[in-house]
Amino acid sequence: MSEVSPTGPGANPPPVTLLQMMTGYWVSQALYVAAKLGVADLLADGPRPVEVLAAATQTDAASLRRVLRALASVGVFTEASPGAFALTPLAALLRTGTLDSMRALAIMYAEEQYRAWGDILHSVQTGETAFAQQFGTSYFAYLAQHPEADRVFNEAMTGWTTQFVSAVVDAYDFSPFKTIMDVGGSHGTLLAAVLRSNSAARGILFDQPHVVAAAEKELAIAGVAERCTTVGGDFFVEVPVGADAYMLAQILHDWDDDRSVAILQQCRRAMPAHGKLLVIELVLPPGEEPFFGKWLDLHMLVLLGTRERTAAEYGVLFHAAGFELARVIATPAGPSVVEAVPI
Repeated sequence: MSEVSPTGPGANPPPVTLLQMMTGYWVSQALYVAAKLGVADLLADGPRPVEVLAAATQTDAASLRRVLRALASVGVFTEASPGAFALTPLAALLRTGTLDSMRALAIMYAEEQYRAWGDILHSVQTGETAFAQQFGTSYFAYLAQHPEADRVFNEAMTGWTTQFVSAVVDAYDFSPFKTIMDVGGSHGTLLAAVLRSNSAARGILFDQPHVVAAAEKELAIAGVAERCTTVGGDFFVEVPVGADAYMLAQILHDWDDDRSVAILQQCRRAMPAHGKLLVIELVLPPGEEPFFGKWLDLHMLVLLGTRERTAAEYGVLFHAAGFELARVIATPAGPSVVEAVPI
């Protein structure tokens, strides 16, 4: 499948472009198969025949070859010789345990979340979440009841965060802060990057108790464990004191306005008068400008009944919680750092 080019010289005819859009899920599901089976890991040392890959993954060799052939046609894997496949830069992102791994993301998007998208019409007609329609409970309640799905989710969030941490650290000056708290910071990927770039700063990683317990190993590997404290809790009940910068990275888009204000209010109660709030989100641009956040906004509708927001909409949330929007700093990776100060 070639890259969609809806306008300009060399553009595909409209029917071809629209067909590519209609069948986009074919690619995502083929990626899921490769990720779930761990094919990229099996190719880490070089090309291997599909029969060997099939034996290792307990799959049908002919069917697996068809999947890998299709993925190779869009640059994921390459057929190095007839019937033998190898990694490409895209396929390498599906490996396990690498710093830039996106394997868990490919799995997460294509399992329960994919099934929820099958009911997007329900969300559009009712405003309710398609996920609850499919599974009979909210997404986060489902994760609490299904440890394996929760594990994949947290690993996926680490992978997602890895894609933009460098851009955030390069775009925003964290040097004025003595202690930086990552509220809802999962396994601490962003906080570790900030601390590595600011050797005098200390960090506090705050998330649910079972999440931060799993994060301690990651912080040690990152070499920042001695400068980082982990605290378990519930950000709707209380956010710890002790920091002069409070980060909320990809948190507020998970919650409706009332719940987002509640989280912000807890941060405001904990924060000193000179502190700063740093919200890291995909801030929606106006008009028809292509932007991944506009699609993630639909994903939030389907999954959680929530939304991505414009800068003005963040300003309204901040004011309701006792903050004032100071500035929005865009990054090349997509997310922006939305800075707010206490009123």
